[in-house]
Amino acid sequence: MSNQTSVERMDKTIAALKDSLNAIRTGRASAAIFDKVRVDYYGTKSPLSQVATISIPEARSIIIQPFDKSLISEIEKAIQVADLGLNPSNDGKVIRIAIPPLTAERRKELVKQAKGIAENSRTSIRNIRRDGNDELKKQQKGGEITEDDLKKMEDELQKTTDKYIAEINSIYDAKEKEIMD
Repeated sequence: MSNQTSVERMDKTIAALKDSLNAIRTGRASAAIFDKVRVDYYGTKSPLSQVATISIPEARSIIIQPFDKSLISEIEKAIQVADLGLNPSNDGKVIRIAIPPLTAERRKELVKQAKGIAENSRTSIRNIRRDGNDELKKQQKGGEITEDDLKKMEDELQKTTDKYIAEINSIYDAKEKEIMD
């Protein structure tokens, strides 16, 4: 496994972290909180964004307009099942959702959840580094690279790891600030 492979795996870890953190609801309306919501569309579980338009007319409200009006109750049910802490209401044409302000207790829970996701990402990055180092040691034992090359490549991998850990920390810090605002 080359340093390039490690970097690709680390990039995927960062992308997964961002996806996971986007799904955490903050006090502001965001279409991203519905990314994991699946609607039963003629027997197929489809992402909400593929069966409806999600718009945000103001900071604390969301309007979901189904492409097919007959899906309105399915969409409502899917939102409730997703356990996002939201109460959808419909007028037969669109679903309106008011985003309630977060309580201090709920904010702390969400920060704790975000912290856990960030820590799992840091662990993944360190595991990728370990895999990379193991691979480099194998190459050195097999005579493919010299001891000096091994040391240089391990240092390079450590610098890359440090860079990704710092990126995870800054993504987490931004999410924590967003939740606490």
